[in-house]
Amino acid sequence: MFDNIPITRPLTPLLDTVNSPHDLRNLDVSLLPELASQLREYLLYCVGKTGGHLGAGLGVVELTIALHFVFNTPHDRLVWDVGHQSYPHKILTGRRELMLTMRQAGGLAAFNSRKESPYDTFGVGHSSTSISAALGMMIAAQKQQNDRKVVAVIGDGAMTAGMAFEALNHAGELGGDILVVLNDNNMSISRNVGGLSSYFARMWASKPYNFLREGSMRVLRGLPPAMKAAHRAEEYMKGMVSPATIFEELGFNYIGLIDGHDMHGMVEILRNIKDLKGPLLLHVVTRKGKGFQQAEDDPYGMHALNKLVPQAEKIPAAMNLTPTYSKIFGDWLCEMATVDTALMAITPAMGEGSGMRDFEEQFPTQFFDVGIAEQHAVTLAAGMACEGLKPVVAIYSTFMQRAYDQLIHDVALQNLDVLFALDRAGLVGEDGPTHAGSFDLSYLRCLPNMLVMTPSDENETRNMLYTGYHYAGPAAVRYPRGKATGCVLNNTFSMLEIGKALVVRSGSGTALLVFGTLLKTALAAADQLDATVVDMRFVKPLDTDLLKKLAQSHSLLVTVEENVINGGAGSGVNEFLLAQNLKVAVLNLGLPDEFLEHGRAADMLAQCGLDSKGIESSVRNRLQNSAEFAFRHVKGLPN
Repeated sequence: MFDNIPITRPLTPLLDTVNSPHDLRNLDVSLLPELASQLREYLLYCVGKTGGHLGAGLGVVELTIALHFVFNTPHDRLVWDVGHQSYPHKILTGRRELMLTMRQAGGLAAFNSRKESPYDTFGVGHSSTSISAALGMMIAAQKQQNDRKVVAVIGDGAMTAGMAFEALNHAGELGGDILVVLNDNNMSISRNVGGLSSYFARMWASKPYNFLREGSMRVLRGLPPAMKAAHRAEEYMKGMVSPATIFEELGFNYIGLIDGHDMHGMVEILRNIKDLKGPLLLHVVTRKGKGFQQAEDDPYGMHALNKLVPQAEKIPAAMNLTPTYSKIFGDWLCEMATVDTALMAITPAMGEGSGMRDFEEQFPTQFFDVGIAEQHAVTLAAGMACEGLKPVVAIYSTFMQRAYDQLIHDVALQNLDVLFALDRAGLVGEDGPTHAGSFDLSYLRCLPNMLVMTPSDENETRNMLYTGYHYAGPAAVRYPRGKATGCVLNNTFSMLEIGKALVVRSGSGTALLVFGTLLKTALAAADQLDATVVDMRFVKPLDTDLLKKLAQSHSLLVTVEENVINGGAGSGVNEFLLAQNLKVAVLNLGLPDEFLEHGRAADMLAQCGLDSKGIESSVRNRLQNSAEFAFRHVKGLPN
């Protein structure tokens, strides 16, 4: 399937001379198409080696070259949205030879990072932020009386978010010099690029047209009726050949549609509009996966690519049958929908990653992909719940943060029956801190009416989804990215008793209270410690009866969670013990109070002390320190 991806480093003699955009700008424009070809081939090679986002980057090769060729980056600010499309940008901005370290510990990040390069003007990971950030930079340039240009590059998918339109509205109101490049690679808001639309786009970008336009407007300002008529005529002309009206109404001078793979055309238009005044929107049409047939044919499936493994290193299919937690959720969703037509599945552009493709095909009238609009997704679910439907919102933990106000005011406050399936909870490895689900237990458990569950394996995941679905109020089930435990799946669902934990190993002295999928890891540590192990299952409500018993029968309680310690499940245990005046030593294990950089998830957990050896070591150190403290106390020695 991936025969066209180079196994060895391709020969890229022209690309190898470009170590910065300054080198790029010294090239003759006639060489740029060949540079694009070499850049595309090198990108394929790098992503094949490291894995990562592929389709979007292939689609913006010409656009990236043209932007750096025309604008004086990094003095001129170039702000990328999301980062999926910024791999060519990384290659051209001094990081070509580091691309093979991408997504590895200590290597390049999967997304733009201000710490990584001065050309990465704004850190990204969540979408639809580029226009707001660029507008802030434009205001700063005005305040500082700096002549720098500011350009935001946003995809049509990211343009579905309300935040993007909030920024467009504000930019139009301010009227400052900002260029927004709308990279339309899904044809979702545009017509096909044709001769007429391309002709008018070149005309609208041309200096003579804009000179006449500004001159005419100055003349007509003293004649409001005539000026209004001129505006209307221009809007009608643009509206006939392009989707310009909405952007013009927001105060932007719209230019489009432009073929984003026409290198000379891109350079010409960018040169023409570079010095134009006021807000500009350049509508560029590209093909996702351009130059790689498999990615062009399947832009969704080839959005990202796993690292290609040599045939000799591949795991036999029979040994690789363990489902992912996303697959477990998707299968549960289909099973529930067969028995309950009130089930409605909602996702903000995460259907593929959340395992919902089968559901979408089998139950199309019950499936709603709202685009990159997390806030809308949650309130949409609230509206459905008001009328007796049973919405299930599938959303990554990191993106649930974007809809926190809606979660509080529109769902929890009204105590509505909405089930949240939080995928990618905990560390996500190579995608880094922007995508890690490190905070959901902290921000969920403080909300009244919320039921918060942490399954330890796939059967508990299914049962908790079932329990949350039938719970009279808002409920959340959080589970990690990747493969599940491989346990034998039960054929039926079971309603769990709300707030009841499960003792899975009896020991003495120390009790490990585990929230989530670190249970197996904790059991391995417990075998060395002879510790009790409890699958806590519920973060809210906690099993308070069991906590009382454990506090009375053990000398040390250890909470284990793949969430930040601050405000997490362990904090909930601490609060209960303190409120009940239960005298027992407590050790909270979890993620530290910092943003963890990318790497292999297993290595990151080990660094956080959340592998079996780390848990065992932390417990032994605590017991040793406690024993030493007690000895000094008895002897009357200083601590």
